[in-house]
Amino acid sequence: MILFKIFISAFLIDNIVLMRFIALCAFIGMSTDEDKSIGMGLAVTFVTVMATCVTWPIFRFILEPLGMVFLKLLVFILVIAALVQLVEFYLKKSAPALYASMGIYLPLITTNCAILAVTLDVIDKSCVFTGQPYTFVQSVMYAVGVAAGFLLAMLLLSGVRRRIRTSPLPSFLKGTPILFVTSALLSMAFMGFSGLVK
Repeated sequence: MILFKIFISAFLIDNIVLMRFIALCAFIGMSTDEDKSIGMGLAVTFVTVMATCVTWPIFRFILEPLGMVFLKLLVFILVIAALVQLVEFYLKKSAPALYASMGIYLPLITTNCAILAVTLDVIDKSCVFTGQPYTFVQSVMYAVGVAAGFLLAMLLLSGVRRRIRTSPLPSFLKGTPILFVTSALLSMAFMGFSGLVK
């Protein structure tokens, strides 16, 4: 039950994009259509979960016992960069069209603050439901929830953007302004999930 609560909390209640306002660059830049959103969301999901699986044991079993906690940021960024290279190689070989459409945003997953935020959250914060530090399994579930929430937010915005393209808009709202207004409205809608699990 705790794992389910952690997932729902990360997925809806504390959605990384719409409630914490992290990773807005990829959220705005890659949500132009559903295919790009799904591709970016799945790539971020893979990197987020794998980064959590790798960094959690590195921190708990190497950095913390050796008193080298101050290196965690550097180590985590190196792990994330290596995983992004794996994703890049895979997409280049297996899905060249998606690879080309992602353009600069694929290498930018390395600097996607959502991924780094997840790896730091599971180390620095305690689980809101147990009050204890996250275990490995809880950390992975938290990462899956955050990544799924990121994918959901991107799909929602890409769907809205498809409707916006054919809607009459005042000139001052065209382009980026309407995207931020839409994102703000989505955020307000997600506020309704607060208190969903206790």
